[in-house]
Parts: sequence; structure tokens; C-alpha cells
Amino acid sequence: MRAEEPRARRRLTLAMSVTGAALVALDGTVLTVAQPALRRDLGASFTQVQWVSTGYLIAVASLLVFSGRLGDRYGHRRVFALGILGFAAASAGIGVAPGVGWVIALRVVQGVFGALLQPATLGMLRAAYPSDRLAMPIALRTSAIGLAAAAGPVVGGALTDRLGWRAVFFLGVGPALVIGALALAVRTPAPARGEAATGTPTTGAPAPGATARTVRLDLPGAGLLAVALVALVHTLVALPEGGPPVVTALGLAVTAAATAAFVRHERSTADPLIPPAVFRSATVTSALGVLLAATAALFGALFLATYFLQDVLALNPLQSGLRALPLAVMMVAGAPLAAVALRRYGPRRTAVPGMALVAAGTFLLSRLDTASTAPEIGGCFLVLGAGFSTVMVTATAVVVRHAPAGAAGVAGGLQQTAMNVGPMLGVAAATMLTGAEGAVRTSMGPALTALAAVAVAGTLLATRLPADTQTGTGTATDATDARRPTPAPSRVSPP
Repeated sequence: MRAEEPRARRRLTLAMSVTGAALVALDGTVLTVAQPALRRDLGASFTQVQWVSTGYLIAVASLLVFSGRLGDRYGHRRVFALGILGFAAASAGIGVAPGVGWVIALRVVQGVFGALLQPATLGMLRAAYPSDRLAMPIALRTSAIGLAAAAGPVVGGALTDRLGWRAVFFLGVGPALVIGALALAVRTPAPARGEAATGTPTTGAPAPGATARTVRLDLPGAGLLAVALVALVHTLVALPEGGPPVVTALGLAVTAAATAAFVRHERSTADPLIPPAVFRSATVTSALGVLLAATAALFGALFLATYFLQDVLALNPLQSGLRALPLAVMMVAGAPLAAVALRRYGPRRTAVPGMALVAAGTFLLSRLDTASTAPEIGGCFLVLGAGFSTVMVTATAVVVRHAPAGAAGVAGGLQQTAMNVGPMLGVAAATMLTGAEGAVRTSMGPALTALAAVAVAGTLLATRLPADTQTGTGTATDATDARRPTPAPSRVSPP
């Protein structure tokens, strides 16, 4: 019976991780189709409705890394429970909100709790599974995200049509409450104090005369990183609206200044927000770069393809969704296959073809015109989906596996940050490359070609991932880094 306990705990952990990630993905896509009804019912302006999404994105992006650090210190399951229960409460509050101001405020609150639960979904997997068996759990999590994202518009449209926009916010409350209660009820061994605090595994007895030290949370570092990410996200979200150039320049200047201050602070503090071990490995930074490039290319391409299908080909939203359906199918079906390939061929030989498919799918989309048939369009999305699911599983597994167990939350926060910032970079780039409104017909080809070049850059980064199928021992220091002199413990290499 005892032998069955670890297996049962792992299954429960996987169920919680998958459900939490799927609920966040579902929340984002069901809201998209409910926004017009929300605006009409509450008498809101377009700007106010935009802030329903923008406020959430800013809250999430600015807190992901710090939330991951909280999980490393206090336990991922505990932080996950707080995040998913708070997420459900905020969602229910939005469902009964009397005005758009309340909706915006509660969406920001929901973003805070979403930031708590997202890194924890990866941190829990890292703690529950051996590092060489993480690929399949991460693949199942990826499939669930793809399925939720694909089902969101359909479910959201049906609920909004029959019950009104408020119903979409109650959709995930029940499952979230159940999973949150389970997370609170199940007890798991906490990580070692030193490992949880510093991200450095604690082995053996302490040196003579050494005393245990409680590592403090790096609140100044968290604040500086939050300022940098808030400025960046706000600037990227505002770009499609074509705001004044001076506002964009100011946003980028604040981002650069806050980032420089954050790096300077991290180098000088004894307890950095991002443990030195996480960024001592070129493997981790390369995997994050791959995720950034893949998400930028995919979401920039989807942004342009949507306008092409509806404005140029004059398809309705349902017809457009059916053309893009192969992308969702490959997200669901391709992720487990990517896990098998990762285990058999290793990260490099899995991620490089995946990124090449993302580049090829984006480039093929750039070749479409008014004579393109439904199978041709669907084939482009099929290639894009096959590549993206492969890259997402592989790069995520590399980030999580190559971080020490005590820094899994920070690694998960960095992965989620890349997954949030990448799409905004892609959409902003697509907007700038297409120029004035209505220019999609003439500028889509060059814009998609540029996004394909971004994916090619990601392919080059993927060549820096490990080739060995046995990598992922749980340490963040690869063989090359191990030969370098060890830096002083009070300093951290910047990302």
C-alpha cells in the first residue's frame, strides 16, 4: 500500500496542475467572446473594456517571478491553493459586479491570484516527479491548455448567448474550489529549508561553526522587476492602439531604467529574487529565449491571420475558427508526441525541428492570397501547431528540469513570464509592420515573413539546448558552466 502512495500523490498533483493551467487558459478565451455583451450591458467604453484584459495582464506579468519565489519558500501546493481559491473568488465577484469599474478592479485582483497559481503548477510537477520523467506531465498540461483555449470561444459564445456574459465568469468557479480544497487537504513533505530558500540543494552536514540562515524575500528586487514588466506590458498593449510616440518612448525608457536598476540590485544583494543557480546555466536562458521567440511568432501570426481570414477573405468568425482548428488539434495531440520525442532524442533534436516548423508555418501563412483554399489554410495552421506544441513542451521541460528543486517556482515564473510577454511582442511587431488600419491585404506577407525570421532566430537558440537524452538532473549548472570559477554567493548573473 505504501508503494502506491507516491504514485497516487503524483496523479493528484498532475490533476491539480493540469486543472489550474486549463482554468487560466479557459478564462482568457471565454472572455474574448463575452466582451461585446459586457460593454453593452454595463454601458462601458471601448477603452474600459480593453482595461478588463489589460489590468489582468499587467497584474499577472509583474508578479509571476515573485510568486514563484513564494512557492519555493513556503511550498508550491500551499501557494497554488491560495492562488486558485482567490482566482475563483475574484471570478465570482466579477460575475456579480455592478459596474465596469468593479469589473476592472476585480480583474486586477484575479490577475494577482493567477500569478500565484501559474508558476505553482510547474513547481508542483518539479517537486512530484523525477527530473527525467517531467516531459509527459508537462505535455499533458500543455494539451489541457490547448484544449481549454480551443474550447473557450465555443463555450463562452454559448454561455453568453443563452445566459449572458456574467455566466462565463462562473464557469470555472466550481472546479477551482474543488481543486483548491484538495490542495489544502493533501500534505506533502516540504523541501529542505536551505534548498527552498536559496534554490541550492542542501547536502551533508553543515560545516563546523556554520549556522543556518533564513533567506529573506527580495522585496526591492520584486518591486523593480514589477515596475519594468508593468511598463513593458503597458507599452506593448498600447502599441496596437497607435498612441503618441512620446508615450511609447517613455514606456520603453522606464522599462530600460527599471531593468538596469533590477540587475544592479540583484548583483549586490545577499538574497536575490532570482537565485544565481538559475541563470548560471546557458541552457535555461536559451530555453526561455526559444519560448519568447516561438510565442511571438505564433501570436503575431494568429493576429494577422485573423484579419486576413475575416477582412480579406470575408469569412465569418465561425468559418475563420474552423480554418484555424488544426492548430488547436495539434496543440492537444502533438504535446504527448513531443514528450516521447524529447525522451528519445533529447531537447536539442526535438526543439530545433519544432522551431523550424514554427518558422515554416509562419512563412507558409505569408504566401496565402485570395485564391487560397481551406485545405491550404488549414495545412499552414497544422504545421504551426505541430511546431509550437513541440517547442512548448521541450523548452518548458528544459527550464523546469535544469532548475534545482528549490528554485522550481522561480523557473516556472520565468517560463510563464516568457509565455506572457512573447505574445504581446508578437502582436506589437505585427501591428507596426502592417502599418495603418486596412493595410493587411498588402502588408501581411512581409510582416509574416519578418515573424518567420523571429522563429528562425529561435531555431538558432534551440541549437544551444542539451543534446543528451539524459540531461535534466535537477541542477542548473551544465558541464560547461561547472568548469567556470564559482562566483561569490552575494552576486547573481543577470538574465
